[in-house]
Amino acid sequence: MNKKLILMLAVAALIMTSCSVTKEVRSQRNMLSGTWSLNNISYENNTGTFSSLLFNDAKDICFKNSEWFFRDNNSTGRYTIPSGSLCSGGDRYIKWSVVNREGLPNQLQFKSINAKNKDVSGGFGYRLDIVSLTPQAMTLKSDVSVNGSPVTVVYNYTKK
Repeated sequence: MNKKLILMLAVAALIMTSCSVTKEVRSQRNMLSGTWSLNNISYENNTGTFSSLLFNDAKDICFKNSEWFFRDNNSTGRYTIPSGSLCSGGDRYIKWSVVNREGLPNQLQFKSINAKNKDVSGGFGYRLDIVSLTPQAMTLKSDVSVNGSPVTVVYNYTKK
């Protein structure tokens, strides 16, 4: 009987420690919480002029000045694309988290949900490297391939 109790406590302790969030991730989640404006999208590691469909949603130009809201207490949020002649504006709801990667930049990951927090992406989501994050500004990057050549998409945000 005592052996079972000790084993159950050991398993419970293991589960609790394996699910814990690092101090760095907790700090980044707290800094992300709030409203951000996506001011600029640029491209690195390749030459030429690029236009892209971002997050399987809209052209890059539609995301300029989009508003991103992150709620850290339940890991939900949204981004709002301004309406325009080229853009179908409106709110897109997301479920997000910060992924800790040992020896590499942490990543912001998110997937699409509906207004009732139900997955609408079939489990598919996105991960962006957190290059810099301060209480006032954030830079995220993602690597993509264009005709077999690497291109890095750079997202620059300011906090509202």
